[in-house]
Amino acid sequence: MKMLIPKMRFVVGLAGFLLAGSISGYAYENSEKSQSIETDYSSQNIKNISLNSLKNSTVPEQQNLTNSSLKLTPNFSFQTAPSTNGLTNNLYQPQLLSQAYRVIDELKKYQFSINGNKLFSPAELPSSNKVSFNEKDLLSTLINTRQYYQDHADDDPNILRPGVLGTQGVSVEDITKTLDFMIAVLQEDIANNRPTRLQDPNFINSNFRVIRWSAYNPKQPQRKDLRITKYAVFVHPGSRTKTAKFNVPLYSLKDTPLTDKFYTKYTKQDVLSGIYEPGGKEFDKVKPIVYMSREGLEEALMQGTILVDLGGGSSAYFNVDRSNEIPYVKGINRRSQKRYWYFREVKDIKGYGYKIDEKISIKSGVTFAGDVLNVGLGRMVVIEYMKNGRRHLRMGVVADTGGAFLPNFYQLDFLAGIFKSQASFNQYIKQLPTYAKAYILIKK
Repeated sequence: MKMLIPKMRFVVGLAGFLLAGSISGYAYENSEKSQSIETDYSSQNIKNISLNSLKNSTVPEQQNLTNSSLKLTPNFSFQTAPSTNGLTNNLYQPQLLSQAYRVIDELKKYQFSINGNKLFSPAELPSSNKVSFNEKDLLSTLINTRQYYQDHADDDPNILRPGVLGTQGVSVEDITKTLDFMIAVLQEDIANNRPTRLQDPNFINSNFRVIRWSAYNPKQPQRKDLRITKYAVFVHPGSRTKTAKFNVPLYSLKDTPLTDKFYTKYTKQDVLSGIYEPGGKEFDKVKPIVYMSREGLEEALMQGTILVDLGGGSSAYFNVDRSNEIPYVKGINRRSQKRYWYFREVKDIKGYGYKIDEKISIKSGVTFAGDVLNVGLGRMVVIEYMKNGRRHLRMGVVADTGGAFLPNFYQLDFLAGIFKSQASFNQYIKQLPTYAKAYILIKK
């Protein structure tokens, strides 16, 4: 991605996996182009977004909550950033005067237009079921996502796209206000050692605009529930030094300028032939950061983020950084793929971000990967599904992306957790839905 580093996706019910790159994304082919079904926006009909209002939006010191006599006194706030009023590119401005939305791909190229009313409609959550999520994990991921808006509105204009929700009058400022409110509620409820009000559907229906998201998939035009795929971080053994068992390195680019793309000349097979090793034509251009088996390398390339067990109770996360920019080709054995990724060691599981050092730290069980360009970063999602005859509600935030979502209005990828084996992952995700109703929450 320049900011959409692809990532592996696990698809239940399909043979194999949809491959996605780090938890911030792995490589998929773009979704099929659909015909234009609505008129396009004209530049005259697009209003300027105020970055100043976005960056100055903070959690209020005290805010009354509907159906609650409690005041919010959050300890979380954002520093005011300098205003930026020079944003003139219409690609990143709200689109509020028409129900038509211009869909773009990873390269920001127009693909087709869609009527927002075909995707979204007013709704309410069913009131009899608790919304499931881990409170502290959701709070952590929300804070990190909101901080990304605060820190990188200038660096990453993609997050300033209101996206298709702009057709429903939803602005980027509405999204940040939603994050602020949820953070404040979670902080207060956790501090008071009580179940959070965000798990109460009645509280959500009173305080949020609930928007039903109906899937749009040209291949399955009658299906309205979203497809819920799953992805994970897997544990693999490895070593900091080369051994007989662990003799295949994960390489990291040195402080290579973005303009120096020497590494794009070489396929995975070139790298494995030893071009970066002593005597190789590019020796010392990159550095090995951990050693694995060949199978471990393939798993790391497929998963994007991997937790390496280094022995002796030590382990470390490694996340994809930059690729050789050769597309992944569906239908070809993974060992024969020419695509190759260079890695970086990281401290947490990483989601979306415009560069490796700025990616959002995310938690499993509360994170969805989705179409950040067209649907948007930080969108709060509740999915509804039936399991063993009972209705379930689960909340998470779109804080990750990948090539499967370029564009994609019918799928979310759920970060299931960290697993030691594919078998344990497969067993766990049996409790999760293949398809689900989806709702987006916007603070009233």
